[in-house]
Order: sequence, then structure tokens, then C-alpha cells
Amino acid sequence: MESANQLIKPRLHAACLVYVQERIAAATQAMQAAQESANSETKSSAGDKYETGRAMAQEERNRNAVQLREAQNLQAELARINPEQVCDTVRPGALVETSMGGFFISISAGKLTVDCKDYFAVSAAAPVAMALSGKRAGEEAVFNGKAVRIIKVQ
Repeated sequence: MESANQLIKPRLHAACLVYVQERIAAATQAMQAAQESANSETKSSAGDKYETGRAMAQEERNRNAVQLREAQNLQAELARINPEQVCDTVRPGALVETSMGGFFISISAGKLTVDCKDYFAVSAAAPVAMALSGKRAGEEAVFNGKAVRIIKVQ
């Protein structure tokens, strides 16, 4: 059973990587579409309308560039985590089983399901991760005014 549990962290890490790659692909595609839109604006119509259309397309491209940078930052954060490393305290890279459920301290990727069990990928800066930080199995933390028991850290 322990060896099956050891496979969960790498699978959660891989799911987080897919999440980040999808965000990068979506932002890149949206940037390209906005650029094509800006390039296809023709000057055959009134000058002000042309400039407004180009400005709007440029603003959309800039918004997508910010999303791309954020996704690339998540990718870099994920690259610093070794999913094979076993953790004995709650820290980045830890898989934590609590009385509230399972948490993978990595990036904010939301709910991930592995072997029909839900886990929440949260960043180390997330309030729940900060409440659990540094704790070991058997200890308790307080999150949102409630006691949370740490069952297992790996």
C-alpha cells in the first residue's frame, strides 16, 4: 500500500504540470489571436476606428502576456519541487492528509483527482498551507477557526 501512496505525489505533480502547460498554451494562442486581430485592422475605414481597434487588440495582447508570465512563473515554481522527495513536515512539495482532506503543497491548481480521490493543489502562500506549514503528522493546526488534524505528511 505504501508504494501505491508514493505514486500519488508524482501523479499530482504531473497533473499540475498539465494544468500549467494548458494555461501557457491558452495564453500564447490568445496573444497570437489578438496580434492577428491588430494586424488585420485595415485603414480603409475611418482613422479613429482603425486606431481604436488596434489599441483594443494591443490591450488584449498585453493582458494575455501577463497571464502567460504568471503561468510561466507557476511552471518555474513547479520545477523546484521534486515529487519523489519524501517530506516529514508540511512544506512545498509535501502531500498532506488532514481531517479536511488531502493537499499537495505546490501551485494553486485547484482540485485534482488521483485514483478516485480528490486532492487540492495549493501554493505555499495559500492560507491553508500557511496554517499547516512546518507541522508534522499527528499535530494540529487552526484554519478558519477550526482545528485541523494532520494525519499524514509525505
